[in-house]
Amino acid sequence: MANKTLGTRQKLTFRIEPSTKAGTARPRNFLVPLARGRKSGAHTEGGHAERQRGRADVRRALRTLDDDSKDKG
Repeated sequence: MANKTLGTRQKLTFRIEPSTKAGTARPRNFLVPLARGRKSGAHTEGGHAERQRGRADVRRALRTLDDDSKDKG
C-alpha cells in the first residue's frame, strides 16, 4: 500500500561536510593516538574462570568414570 502522505513529510537528506575546509584540517583530539597506543590486547580469563572450568572438568571426569563403572558392573 502506497503512503499517500509521503510528499508532505519531511524527506530524509544526507549532509556531507568535507573534512577539510580551504586547506585547514579539523583539529584532532590529541589524546586519541595516545589511547590507541596504550590499548591492551584480548583480556585473559581470571582465576575464578579457571577454577570454575577445573571443577567442571573434574565433575565431567567423575561422571564418565561413574558411567563406565555402571556399564561394567
